[in-house]
Amino acid sequence: MATRSRPLSPHLTVYRWALSMVMSIVHRVTGIALYVGTLFLLIFVGAAAIGDEALASVSWLYGSWFGQLVLFGYTWALFHHMLGGLRYFVWDTGHGFERHVRTWMVRGNLIGSIVLTLAAWAIFVWF
Repeated sequence: MATRSRPLSPHLTVYRWALSMVMSIVHRVTGIALYVGTLFLLIFVGAAAIGDEALASVSWLYGSWFGQLVLFGYTWALFHHMLGGLRYFVWDTGHGFERHVRTWMVRGNLIGSIVLTLAAWAIFVWF
């Protein structure tokens, strides 16, 4: 039997990258990051349940510059994923597919997640 050359399915290398395409990928990545971040939250709650010594150790780790960076990233992923979910909800209703509306929603998702993250940290952490 001779093998035939089969056509390949379109892949990411075929399409011109658009902001909505990138944000779709970022939405998936933030979903995965939320799983990992939730494990860090579980470690914190578990340490609080175990006792003062365990809580002090976890608090020291989360209070370090690296821990703060991870928590900041977790906060951003949480807000970004939430706003992305709202964007997808609007699209599921059949609205917002016009080019200018789609671009506005995607940019609003990115800017909104940054603003909400900075606001949350300004209110609850830095002050």
